[in-house]
This record gives sequence, structure tokens and C-alpha cells, in this order.
Amino acid sequence: MRIVDAHQHFWHGKVFEILKLPPEMELLRRNYTPEDLKPLIDEAGVQQTVLVQTYSSLENTRDFLHLAESLPWVGAVVGWVDLTAPDLDESLAELQRHPKFKGVRHQWHDEPDPGWIVRPEVLHGLSLLAARRTPYELLVKEPNWPYMSRVADMLPDLPLVIDHIGKPRIRSGQFDDWAAAMAEAASFPQVMCKLSGMVTEADWRNWKPSDLRPYVDKVVELFGVKRVMFGSDWPVCLLAGSYAQVFSAIRECLSSLSEDELELVMGENARRFYGLQ
Repeated sequence: MRIVDAHQHFWHGKVFEILKLPPEMELLRRNYTPEDLKPLIDEAGVQQTVLVQTYSSLENTRDFLHLAESLPWVGAVVGWVDLTAPDLDESLAELQRHPKFKGVRHQWHDEPDPGWIVRPEVLHGLSLLAARRTPYELLVKEPNWPYMSRVADMLPDLPLVIDHIGKPRIRSGQFDDWAAAMAEAASFPQVMCKLSGMVTEADWRNWKPSDLRPYVDKVVELFGVKRVMFGSDWPVCLLAGSYAQVFSAIRECLSSLSEDELELVMGENARRFYGLQ
């Protein structure tokens, strides 16, 4: 089985300053580098990863693309661009000259306006991504959920993926309203979903794979095995568990899948979505 971790980050000092991490995230106030991650993915049997932006900066995007050049196991970089910039198309043309530039993400869930994604100037930027078949990642929380299906409806040619299963409050058992929003999003065939970021929405100290299982089952039910992909969300996952624990938990939650279905979720879907070599 060729396994892809479809969601990981690297961290350095600038991230701490920009993201203004709260005290409970003190563990993340250090550098997390390729040298830290490589032994972990080797142990888990992961062949490739997708490196995802950490803050809203073209500098971060270019830094990650430069870093990925020396890391054959990083198959793709999901960067950041200003979707409202007048020179967006030129920026995309520049970035797409790099073979590992495979997508765009913005910290939408941090925007004061939960409907930021459907502002005319943002939709125009997303339409330029759609014209280039450049995937866009939906980083959302509960206030953003109603807009996932709206943007999918408005831009049927834009490949979309929901990060971290939409961040339901697993710790408090939030489910029905989340499932309804995910069902709406899943009704659009260009929308995929990452099984990532779940342990940090659960009880950090006391979660068990069985706490995640109902959410994983629902995502697989709604999206089907061809539109779901595994991601570790390392190093953010370390707030609640090790890489090995996260990997083991997702394998346990997917234990009812056939070997062919598991191969899709654990690697082939990410390869197809991001066009990994």
C-alpha cells in the first residue's frame, strides 16, 4: 500500500509570532522540521506527504516550495495566495511553474466574517483557481459550515477539500448539525474531505479511537471511499497525541474497509486529487 499523509506542516519561529499561540499550545513553541518528521513517517510506512501552509504569506509558500525541492518524500505543497489581489493570476502563474505547487489554503475560520468565502472579490479569486484546476482547501469551523455548499455550488469546476472534517467539537459530542452540513457539502462531487485534525477537537488528554469512529464512519458514508483522505495534521496533532497514535487511531477507525478501499483513503485519493508523481 502506498500511503500518503495528506496534511502536515513545518514550523519555525515566525509561526509562533504570527499565530499568537495561546498558553495551552506551548508545546508548539519550538521548531518542527523535516528531520523531526521523517523518522515518524518512515515508522508508519508513509511514502509521501502534502505540506500545507501555516500562515498567510507568499513568503511562507515560497519557503515551503524551496524546502520541498530537497525533500523527495514531500509530494505537494499547498500554499497561500491573496485571493483578492489584482495580480493574483500572475502570482498563480509564477507558483505553478514549480512542479510541487498543488493547492491553496487560507485561514478562513479566523476571518471575522464567517461568509468571507462568498464575498465577490474572493469568489473572483477562486474562479481563477478553478480556471487553473488548482485545488482549494476549506479550513472551517461551525460558523463557516453553511457556506461550504454555497461555494461548491457557485464554482462547480473548483476542486475542494474540507480540512479536519470541518472541526466539529468532538470533545462535547457535537454531531447532528455537523453531519447535516457535511451532507450538504458532500452532495457536490468536486468536494473531498480530510480525515485529519480530529484528536485536537477531542479531549486532548483522554481521547480514544472510539471517540473518533462515529465521525470517521459518517464522513466515509457521506463522501464515499473515493473522496476521503488521511492526514496527520503533524505537528499540531502533538497537542493530543503522537504521530504513531494518530496513525494507529485512523487505521482502527477504518478497520471495516476492504484492502482496496483502505488503499484509496490512505493514499490513492490524495495522489489523484493533488496530482502527485
